[in-house]
Amino acid sequence: MAELETTEVTAGQSPGPSRPVVAGSAAPADPRLPGAVRRLYPGYFALVMATGIVSTGTHEIGLPRLSAALVAVGIACFGVLVMVYAWRAAQYSRELLADLEAPDRAYAFFTFVAACNVLGVRLATDGHIGATAALAAAGFVAWLALSYGVPMRLILGPRPRPVLVGVNGTWFIWVVGTQSLAVAATALGTAWPDHLRLAALAAVLTWSVGVVLYLIVATLVLVRLLLLEVRAEDLTPPYWVTMGATAITVFAAARIATMSDAPAIEATRPVVVGLGVVLWAFGTWLIPLLIAFGVWRHLLRRVPVRYQPPLWSIVFPLGMYAVASIELGTAAELPIVGQIGRAWVWVGLGAWAVVFAAMLTTLASAALAMRRAS
Repeated sequence: MAELETTEVTAGQSPGPSRPVVAGSAAPADPRLPGAVRRLYPGYFALVMATGIVSTGTHEIGLPRLSAALVAVGIACFGVLVMVYAWRAAQYSRELLADLEAPDRAYAFFTFVAACNVLGVRLATDGHIGATAALAAAGFVAWLALSYGVPMRLILGPRPRPVLVGVNGTWFIWVVGTQSLAVAATALGTAWPDHLRLAALAAVLTWSVGVVLYLIVATLVLVRLLLLEVRAEDLTPPYWVTMGATAITVFAAARIATMSDAPAIEATRPVVVGLGVVLWAFGTWLIPLLIAFGVWRHLLRRVPVRYQPPLWSIVFPLGMYAVASIELGTAAELPIVGQIGRAWVWVGLGAWAVVFAAMLTTLASAALAMRRAS
């Protein structure tokens, strides 16, 4: 499982003097495998998201063998993570529920929704539409449960501290999961013309919900950053999903705009394309700001750079920005945007390779530690 704990301190928490804060529960470190599963990071499916979208990007620029290898890795990682999360749900339900009730961790579970659909859309490219439909169905069920369950728990449940303290970059994964449903709907509508009208309507509706959710989440995150103290430990990698959420919204918009004519498409195509261009520009503007945050955090405040599962929340936005740019360049007839996307695929691929190598190294170290402990 890679290093499932991290020294990150979540937003609003005071750093502990001697024991690291873990990304899952607050259980003490345990080198054995059950202890790692108990502390499993709620958003580890970002690994599948990142691998799937980088596979799509390499396919777009004409590297089919590399793309096929990446999608195979994504499928393997998806299967392993499903089994490990099922193990955690069965054996450590208390810790799982604690994550679902924590405002700084609950929205990380939407990585499962996005992983299902990002991987499914990539499989649709190879003609595996049945797998795409199955993954989309699983993602939709999870999205329904999380989209209503998590906000209701945060709004109506007990509050040992204000919810605003726990608002962070993981909240944007809610938007990513929602927009991934829109992308999956476009893939299904294209593959099944007889169901085009229904798929187009589903794509437009979920895309619209995702846009509104982005505005809401962005407002909450900005208020949290401006009203409460921001420490170096607070600016964790998931803040990159601020840009990743705009990128997948653009990706979905471009896919919707290029669908065959259907009532929902005809009624919204100009708005969808226009907002896609606006959000692409805003997402591009965000990249230097996010880099500046990273420089402040790691160079000026000297937070060490080490592998941790949330790093996949940086890789996915980079890959999604590339693919979204390629798709928007085609849909909006903006060749320069498409060229930027094709060049950016290499940025996403490089980031994936570095983080994946770091994960494997950490896995090897963790396996050695477990062997010694046993």
